[in-house]
Amino acid sequence: MASIEKRGKDSYRLIVEVGYDAKGKRVKRTKTVKAKGIREAEKELVKFQTEVEVGEYIAPEKMSFDTFLAVWREKYGQKHLEVKTLETYDIMLKNHILPSFGTCRISDLKPIHIMVLLDELSREGSRKDGKSGGLASSSIRFVHRILKDIFERAVEWRIIKLNPVSAVKRPKIQDHEVDVYGEQEVELLFQALEKEPIHWRIMITLALTTGLRRGELLGLEWKHLDLQLGTIEVIQSLSHSRGVNILKEPKTKNSKRKIAIPDSLLEDLRAYYVHAVQLRKMLGDCWQGGVEFHVFFSETGKPFYHTAPGTWFRRFIHRVGLKRIRFHDLRHTSATLLINQGVHAKIISSRLGHADIRTTMNIYGHALRTADHAAANTFNRLLDVREI
Repeated sequence: MASIEKRGKDSYRLIVEVGYDAKGKRVKRTKTVKAKGIREAEKELVKFQTEVEVGEYIAPEKMSFDTFLAVWREKYGQKHLEVKTLETYDIMLKNHILPSFGTCRISDLKPIHIMVLLDELSREGSRKDGKSGGLASSSIRFVHRILKDIFERAVEWRIIKLNPVSAVKRPKIQDHEVDVYGEQEVELLFQALEKEPIHWRIMITLALTTGLRRGELLGLEWKHLDLQLGTIEVIQSLSHSRGVNILKEPKTKNSKRKIAIPDSLLEDLRAYYVHAVQLRKMLGDCWQGGVEFHVFFSETGKPFYHTAPGTWFRRFIHRVGLKRIRFHDLRHTSATLLINQGVHAKIISSRLGHADIRTTMNIYGHALRTADHAAANTFNRLLDVREI
Protein backbone atom coordinates (compact mmCIF):
# COMPACT_ATOMS: atom_id res chain seq x y z
CA MET A 1 0.00 0.00 0.00
CA ALA A 2 1.29 3.47 -0.87
CA SER A 3 0.02 6.99 -0.21
CA ILE A 4 0.89 10.67 -0.42
CA GLU A 5 0.57 13.41 2.18
CA LYS A 6 0.91 17.10 1.30
CA ARG A 7 3.39 18.75 3.67
CA GLY A 8 3.60 22.30 2.38
CA LYS A 9 4.08 24.28 -0.77
CA ASP A 10 5.48 21.90 -3.41
CA SER A 11 6.36 19.42 -0.66
CA TYR A 12 4.91 15.90 -0.37
CA ARG A 13 5.51 12.97 1.95
CA LEU A 14 5.59 9.59 0.20
CA ILE A 15 4.54 6.56 2.27
CA VAL A 16 5.05 2.92 1.30
CA GLU A 17 3.99 0.08 3.60
CA VAL A 18 6.19 -3.01 3.57
CA GLY A 19 4.24 -5.38 5.85
CA TYR A 20 4.30 -5.92 9.61
CA ASP A 21 7.04 -6.31 12.19
CA ALA A 22 7.29 -9.08 14.83
CA LYS A 23 4.82 -7.23 17.06
CA GLY A 24 2.25 -6.92 14.30
CA LYS A 25 2.92 -3.21 13.77
CA ARG A 26 2.85 -1.83 10.24
CA VAL A 27 6.30 -1.06 8.84
CA LYS A 28 6.41 2.05 6.69
CA ARG A 29 9.04 3.70 4.56
CA THR A 30 8.72 7.44 4.06
CA LYS A 31 10.39 10.04 1.92
CA THR A 32 9.74 13.76 1.49
CA VAL A 33 10.08 15.16 -2.01
CA LYS A 34 9.64 18.43 -3.84
CA ALA A 35 7.03 18.28 -6.62
CA LYS A 36 5.09 20.83 -8.68
CA GLY A 37 1.69 19.30 -8.08
CA ILE A 38 0.09 16.00 -7.17
CA ARG A 39 0.77 14.37 -10.54
CA GLU A 40 4.50 14.90 -10.25
CA ALA A 41 4.32 13.62 -6.67
CA GLU A 42 2.53 10.48 -7.87
CA LYS A 43 5.37 9.82 -10.33
CA GLU A 44 7.86 10.16 -7.49
CA LEU A 45 5.74 7.75 -5.42
CA VAL A 46 5.90 5.11 -8.17
CA LYS A 47 9.70 5.38 -8.28
CA PHE A 48 9.94 5.30 -4.50
CA GLN A 49 7.68 2.27 -4.25
CA THR A 50 9.82 0.45 -6.81
CA GLU A 51 12.99 1.25 -4.87
CA VAL A 52 11.45 -0.09 -1.67
CA GLU A 53 10.09 -3.25 -3.28
CA VAL A 54 13.37 -4.21 -4.99
CA GLY A 55 15.32 -3.47 -1.81
CA GLU A 56 17.26 -0.47 -3.16
CA TYR A 57 15.85 2.00 -0.65
CA ILE A 58 17.88 2.56 2.49
CA ALA A 59 16.38 4.45 5.38
CA PRO A 60 18.30 7.72 5.86
CA GLU A 61 19.14 6.92 9.47
CA LYS A 62 20.92 3.73 8.35
CA MET A 63 22.67 5.06 5.24
CA SER A 64 26.46 4.82 5.33
CA PHE A 65 28.69 7.58 3.98
CA ASP A 66 29.92 5.50 1.03
CA THR A 67 26.34 4.52 0.12
CA PHE A 68 25.27 8.15 0.14
CA LEU A 69 28.38 9.06 -1.84
CA ALA A 70 27.30 6.74 -4.67
CA VAL A 71 23.92 8.52 -4.77
CA TRP A 72 25.57 11.93 -4.59
CA ARG A 73 27.89 11.09 -7.46
CA GLU A 74 25.07 9.92 -9.73
CA LYS A 75 22.47 12.55 -8.84
CA TYR A 76 24.76 15.56 -8.37
CA GLY A 77 28.46 15.07 -9.11
CA GLN A 78 28.11 13.82 -12.68
CA LYS A 79 25.50 16.46 -13.54
CA HIS A 80 26.87 19.59 -11.88
CA LEU A 81 30.65 19.22 -11.63
CA GLU A 82 33.23 19.57 -14.38
CA VAL A 83 34.66 16.22 -15.50
CA LYS A 84 38.14 17.17 -14.28
CA THR A 85 36.77 18.47 -10.97
CA LEU A 86 34.85 15.24 -10.33
CA GLU A 87 37.97 13.24 -11.16
CA THR A 88 39.94 15.25 -8.58
CA TYR A 89 37.12 14.75 -6.04
CA ASP A 90 37.29 10.99 -6.66
CA ILE A 91 41.03 10.90 -6.01
CA MET A 92 40.75 12.81 -2.73
CA LEU A 93 37.76 10.73 -1.63
CA LYS A 94 39.51 7.45 -2.37
CA ASN A 95 42.84 8.39 -0.80
CA HIS A 96 41.89 10.50 2.20
CA ILE A 97 38.17 10.48 3.04
CA LEU A 98 36.65 7.05 2.42
CA PRO A 99 39.31 5.21 4.47
CA SER A 100 38.07 7.15 7.51
CA PHE A 101 34.35 7.68 6.83
CA GLY A 102 33.35 5.04 4.30
CA THR A 103 31.40 2.64 6.51
CA CYS A 104 30.20 5.21 9.05
CA ARG A 105 26.52 6.10 9.12
CA ILE A 106 26.21 9.53 7.59
CA SER A 107 23.90 10.62 10.41
CA ASP A 108 26.58 9.72 12.99
CA LEU A 109 29.29 11.96 11.53
CA LYS A 110 29.75 15.07 13.67
CA PRO A 111 32.00 18.17 13.51
CA ILE A 112 34.55 16.49 15.79
CA HIS A 113 35.03 13.69 13.24
CA ILE A 114 35.71 16.25 10.52
CA MET A 115 38.19 18.10 12.75
CA VAL A 116 40.04 14.89 13.62
CA LEU A 117 40.32 13.90 9.95
CA LEU A 118 41.67 17.29 8.87
CA ASP A 119 44.19 17.21 11.71
CA GLU A 120 45.36 13.70 10.78
CA LEU A 121 45.88 14.76 7.17
CA SER A 122 48.41 17.36 8.32
CA ARG A 123 50.51 14.74 10.10
CA GLU A 124 53.40 12.59 8.92
CA GLY A 125 52.38 9.59 6.84
CA SER A 126 49.14 10.99 5.42
CA ARG A 127 50.55 11.50 1.92
CA LYS A 128 49.98 8.80 -0.69
CA ASP A 129 52.90 9.73 -2.97
CA GLY A 130 55.61 8.38 -0.69
CA LYS A 131 56.93 11.82 0.26
CA SER A 132 57.51 12.78 3.87
CA GLY A 133 55.29 15.14 5.86
CA GLY A 134 51.58 15.69 5.81
CA LEU A 135 49.27 16.93 3.09
CA ALA A 136 49.77 20.49 1.85
CA SER A 137 47.53 23.04 3.53
CA SER A 138 45.84 23.73 0.18
CA SER A 139 44.98 20.02 -0.17
CA ILE A 140 43.55 19.88 3.35
CA ARG A 141 41.38 22.90 2.57
CA PHE A 142 40.23 21.10 -0.58
CA VAL A 143 39.18 18.07 1.51
CA HIS A 144 37.17 20.45 3.70
CA ARG A 145 35.50 21.87 0.59
CA ILE A 146 34.65 18.41 -0.79
CA LEU A 147 33.08 17.28 2.47
CA LYS A 148 31.11 20.49 2.86
CA ASP A 149 29.74 20.11 -0.66
CA ILE A 150 28.73 16.48 -0.15
CA PHE A 151 27.11 17.03 3.25
CA GLU A 152 25.30 20.10 1.88
CA ARG A 153 23.50 17.82 -0.58
CA ALA A 154 22.67 15.42 2.27
CA VAL A 155 20.98 18.31 4.12
CA GLU A 156 19.22 19.47 0.96
CA TRP A 157 17.87 15.95 0.35
CA ARG A 158 16.84 15.66 4.04
CA ILE A 159 19.14 12.74 4.80
CA ILE A 160 20.57 14.72 7.73
CA LYS A 161 19.42 17.90 9.45
CA LEU A 162 22.70 19.78 9.79
CA ASN A 163 25.93 19.92 7.82
CA PRO A 164 28.69 18.89 10.28
CA VAL A 165 31.35 20.65 8.18
CA SER A 166 29.65 24.04 8.63
CA ALA A 167 30.76 24.04 12.25
CA VAL A 168 34.41 23.38 11.32
CA LYS A 169 36.52 26.41 10.45
CA ARG A 170 37.97 26.31 6.97
CA PRO A 171 41.69 25.39 7.22
CA LYS A 172 44.17 28.18 6.58
CA ILE A 173 46.52 27.94 3.65
CA GLN A 174 50.12 28.43 4.72
CA ASP A 175 51.81 31.24 2.82
CA HIS A 176 54.85 30.29 0.79
CA GLU A 177 57.21 32.40 -1.22
CA VAL A 178 56.65 32.25 -4.96
CA ASP A 179 59.82 31.14 -6.79
CA VAL A 180 60.43 33.35 -9.83
CA TYR A 181 63.16 34.54 -12.18
CA GLY A 182 64.68 37.98 -11.80
CA GLU A 183 65.34 40.26 -14.77
CA GLN A 184 68.85 38.91 -15.41
CA GLU A 185 67.60 35.32 -15.31
CA VAL A 186 64.81 36.20 -17.75
CA GLU A 187 67.40 37.66 -20.13
CA LEU A 188 69.41 34.42 -19.91
CA LEU A 189 66.21 32.43 -20.50
CA PHE A 190 65.39 34.36 -23.68
CA GLN A 191 68.95 33.96 -24.93
CA ALA A 192 68.83 30.20 -24.40
CA LEU A 193 65.43 29.94 -26.11
CA GLU A 194 66.87 31.35 -29.36
CA LYS A 195 68.36 27.93 -30.12
CA GLU A 196 65.16 25.98 -29.38
CA PRO A 197 62.31 24.86 -31.72
CA ILE A 198 60.04 27.77 -32.59
CA HIS A 199 56.89 26.34 -30.95
CA TRP A 200 58.59 25.95 -27.58
CA ARG A 201 60.27 29.35 -27.89
CA ILE A 202 56.92 31.03 -28.59
CA MET A 203 55.09 29.11 -25.83
CA ILE A 204 57.61 29.96 -23.11
CA THR A 205 57.81 33.59 -24.25
CA LEU A 206 54.01 33.94 -24.25
CA ALA A 207 53.75 32.28 -20.84
CA LEU A 208 56.20 34.79 -19.40
CA THR A 209 54.98 37.94 -21.15
CA THR A 210 51.22 37.35 -20.85
CA GLY A 211 50.94 35.33 -17.63
CA LEU A 212 48.60 32.82 -19.29
CA ARG A 213 47.98 29.58 -17.46
CA ARG A 214 49.17 26.32 -19.02
CA GLY A 215 45.62 25.23 -19.90
CA GLU A 216 44.92 28.64 -21.46
CA LEU A 217 48.04 28.40 -23.62
CA LEU A 218 47.16 24.87 -24.77
CA GLY A 219 43.57 25.94 -25.49
CA LEU A 220 44.63 28.88 -27.69
CA GLU A 221 43.57 28.76 -31.32
CA TRP A 222 44.89 31.10 -33.99
CA LYS A 223 41.47 32.71 -34.31
CA HIS A 224 41.89 33.98 -30.75
CA LEU A 225 44.97 36.05 -31.72
CA ASP A 226 44.71 39.40 -33.47
CA LEU A 227 48.20 39.96 -34.85
CA GLN A 228 47.22 43.36 -36.25
CA LEU A 229 45.96 44.82 -32.97
CA GLY A 230 48.37 42.72 -30.92
CA THR A 231 45.84 41.07 -28.59
CA ILE A 232 44.92 37.62 -27.31
CA GLU A 233 41.35 36.74 -26.43
CA VAL A 234 41.27 34.14 -23.66
CA ILE A 235 37.95 32.32 -23.93
CA GLN A 236 38.81 28.66 -23.33
CA SER A 237 41.17 26.34 -21.52
CA LEU A 238 42.32 22.82 -22.26
CA SER A 239 42.48 20.11 -19.62
CA HIS A 240 42.87 16.35 -19.71
CA SER A 241 40.70 13.72 -18.05
CA ARG A 242 40.71 9.94 -18.43
CA GLY A 243 42.65 10.03 -21.69
CA VAL A 244 40.51 12.74 -23.30
CA ASN A 245 41.31 16.40 -24.03
CA ILE A 246 38.58 18.72 -22.75
CA LEU A 247 38.10 22.27 -24.03
CA LYS A 248 36.06 24.37 -21.64
CA GLU A 249 35.27 27.96 -20.83
CA PRO A 250 37.22 29.59 -17.99
CA LYS A 251 35.66 29.16 -14.54
CA THR A 252 35.06 32.82 -13.80
CA LYS A 253 33.91 35.88 -15.69
CA ASN A 254 37.27 37.57 -15.12
CA SER A 255 39.17 34.63 -16.59
CA LYS A 256 37.56 35.50 -19.92
CA ARG A 257 39.71 38.42 -20.98
CA LYS A 258 41.55 40.20 -23.76
CA ILE A 259 45.18 41.03 -23.11
CA ALA A 260 47.87 42.86 -25.05
CA ILE A 261 50.89 41.14 -26.61
CA PRO A 262 54.27 42.92 -26.44
CA ASP A 263 54.93 44.68 -29.77
CA SER A 264 58.37 43.09 -30.03
CA LEU A 265 56.79 39.61 -30.04
CA LEU A 266 54.32 40.21 -32.89
CA GLU A 267 56.82 39.64 -35.71
CA ASP A 268 57.85 36.29 -34.18
CA LEU A 269 54.19 35.30 -33.86
CA ARG A 270 53.53 36.13 -37.52
CA ALA A 271 56.52 34.01 -38.56
CA TYR A 272 55.31 31.18 -36.33
CA TYR A 273 51.81 31.39 -37.86
CA VAL A 274 53.30 30.93 -41.35
CA HIS A 275 55.30 27.98 -40.02
CA ALA A 276 52.19 26.42 -38.43
CA VAL A 277 50.15 26.78 -41.64
CA GLN A 278 52.91 25.08 -43.63
CA LEU A 279 53.04 22.19 -41.16
CA ARG A 280 49.28 21.76 -41.39
CA LYS A 281 49.46 21.60 -45.19
CA MET A 282 52.32 19.09 -45.06
CA LEU A 283 50.30 16.79 -42.80
CA GLY A 284 47.40 16.78 -45.26
CA ASP A 285 45.12 13.81 -44.58
CA CYS A 286 47.25 12.91 -41.55
CA TRP A 287 46.07 16.05 -39.74
CA GLN A 288 44.23 14.93 -36.59
CA GLY A 289 43.45 18.34 -35.17
CA GLY A 290 40.02 18.47 -36.79
CA VAL A 291 38.65 21.90 -37.66
CA GLU A 292 40.44 23.45 -34.70
CA PHE A 293 43.78 25.10 -35.44
CA HIS A 294 45.59 25.32 -32.12
CA VAL A 295 48.56 27.61 -31.70
CA PHE A 296 50.50 24.78 -30.09
CA PHE A 297 50.06 21.28 -31.48
CA SER A 298 51.86 17.94 -31.71
CA GLU A 299 53.20 16.29 -34.85
CA THR A 300 49.68 14.94 -35.56
CA GLY A 301 47.90 18.28 -35.26
CA LYS A 302 46.32 17.54 -31.91
CA PRO A 303 46.92 19.98 -29.04
CA PHE A 304 49.80 19.04 -26.76
CA TYR A 305 49.20 16.63 -23.89
CA HIS A 306 48.75 18.71 -20.75
CA THR A 307 52.02 17.58 -19.12
CA ALA A 308 54.18 18.24 -22.21
CA PRO A 309 55.01 21.93 -21.51
CA GLY A 310 56.12 21.25 -17.94
CA THR A 311 58.20 18.22 -18.93
CA TRP A 312 59.95 20.05 -21.76
CA PHE A 313 60.58 23.17 -19.66
CA ARG A 314 62.03 21.17 -16.76
CA ARG A 315 64.48 19.38 -19.06
CA PHE A 316 65.33 22.59 -20.90
CA ILE A 317 66.31 24.67 -17.85
CA HIS A 318 68.35 21.73 -16.52
CA ARG A 319 70.14 21.46 -19.87
CA VAL A 320 71.00 25.18 -20.07
CA GLY A 321 71.82 25.52 -16.37
CA LEU A 322 69.08 27.92 -15.27
CA LYS A 323 67.55 27.97 -11.79
CA ARG A 324 64.87 25.31 -11.45
CA ILE A 325 61.33 26.68 -11.37
CA ARG A 326 58.03 25.17 -12.49
CA PHE A 327 56.31 26.01 -15.76
CA HIS A 328 53.53 27.69 -13.74
CA ASP A 329 56.16 29.91 -12.12
CA LEU A 330 56.56 31.68 -15.47
CA ARG A 331 53.12 33.17 -14.71
CA HIS A 332 54.37 34.27 -11.29
CA THR A 333 57.51 35.70 -12.90
CA SER A 334 55.34 37.71 -15.31
CA ALA A 335 53.35 39.23 -12.45
CA THR A 336 56.43 39.96 -10.34
CA LEU A 337 58.24 41.71 -13.20
CA LEU A 338 55.20 43.92 -13.79
CA ILE A 339 55.04 44.76 -10.08
CA ASN A 340 58.72 45.71 -10.08
CA GLN A 341 58.09 47.98 -13.07
CA GLY A 342 55.43 49.83 -11.10
CA VAL A 343 52.39 48.52 -12.96
CA HIS A 344 49.19 48.93 -10.91
CA ALA A 345 47.94 45.79 -9.16
CA LYS A 346 44.53 46.17 -10.82
CA ILE A 347 46.09 45.94 -14.29
CA ILE A 348 48.12 42.90 -13.25
CA SER A 349 45.01 41.26 -11.78
CA SER A 350 43.17 41.84 -15.06
CA ARG A 351 45.98 40.33 -17.17
CA LEU A 352 46.16 37.27 -14.93
CA GLY A 353 42.39 36.77 -14.99
CA HIS A 354 41.95 36.86 -11.22
CA ALA A 355 38.35 37.04 -10.05
CA ASP A 356 39.29 39.56 -7.36
CA ILE A 357 42.24 41.92 -6.93
CA ARG A 358 42.57 40.51 -3.40
CA THR A 359 43.71 37.25 -4.98
CA THR A 360 46.54 39.14 -6.65
CA MET A 361 47.39 40.92 -3.42
CA ASN A 362 47.45 37.65 -1.46
CA ILE A 363 49.66 35.79 -3.95
CA TYR A 364 52.08 38.63 -4.65
CA GLY A 365 51.88 40.45 -1.35
CA HIS A 366 55.61 40.21 -0.67
CA ALA A 367 56.56 41.58 -4.10
CA LEU A 368 53.99 44.38 -3.78
CA ARG A 369 55.32 45.35 -0.35
CA THR A 370 58.88 45.42 -1.71
CA ALA A 371 57.79 47.59 -4.64
CA ASP A 372 55.89 49.86 -2.26
CA HIS A 373 59.02 50.28 -0.12
CA ALA A 374 61.04 51.15 -3.24
CA ALA A 375 58.35 53.65 -4.24
CA ALA A 376 58.49 55.27 -0.80
CA ASN A 377 62.26 55.63 -1.12
CA THR A 378 61.85 57.76 -4.25
CA PHE A 379 61.06 60.59 -1.82
CA ASN A 380 64.51 60.30 -0.21
CA ARG A 381 66.09 62.74 -2.67
CA LEU A 382 63.42 65.37 -1.95
CA LEU A 383 63.62 64.85 1.80
CA ASP A 384 67.40 65.16 1.74
CA VAL A 385 66.99 68.76 0.54
CA ARG A 386 65.98 69.68 4.09
CA GLU A 387 69.52 69.05 5.30
CA ILE A 388 71.08 71.44 2.80
